[in-house]
Amino acid sequence: MAEDLIVGQGNKEEQYLTLLPQIAALISVETDLVANLGNIVAALKEQFNWFWVGFYLVRRDELILGPFQGSIACTRIKKGKGVCGSSWVQKQTLIVPDVERFPGHIACSSQSRSEIVVPIIRKNEVVGVLDVDSEKLDQFDLTDQVYLEKIVALINLS
Repeated sequence: MAEDLIVGQGNKEEQYLTLLPQIAALISVETDLVANLGNIVAALKEQFNWFWVGFYLVRRDELILGPFQGSIACTRIKKGKGVCGSSWVQKQTLIVPDVERFPGHIACSSQSRSEIVVPIIRKNEVVGVLDVDSEKLDQFDLTDQVYLEKIVALINLS
């Protein structure tokens, strides 16, 4: 079955408001986690055209690369390392306006300039993260945090 995404126009919040119910509807009819993560990534990439969008999933003491769109990525990230590993340990969303200024930043691509990482938390444990990179400095803000956290909350990991 073909799915069409209605790409929202307007300011960032208006775009998220158009996108959020579409993602909710899309993943509500599918039970496979990988398929849903893949479609979330595709929808975000299509809507915002960010440099890199993807998921990392917790496997023991590492984050393992999941569905993504963008350039080749780091496959494994240790707990506490880089922005993704730090978000995991802190159990909170991290917005990095300039990745060059983030201590211990892992440069999967030299084109990445700013980043937001949103943890997926279930039963008070981080089970994965949504990682978004931009080739622009200071790309992400509180609006992104609010809506990306809402999107992550839709993910069913059971």
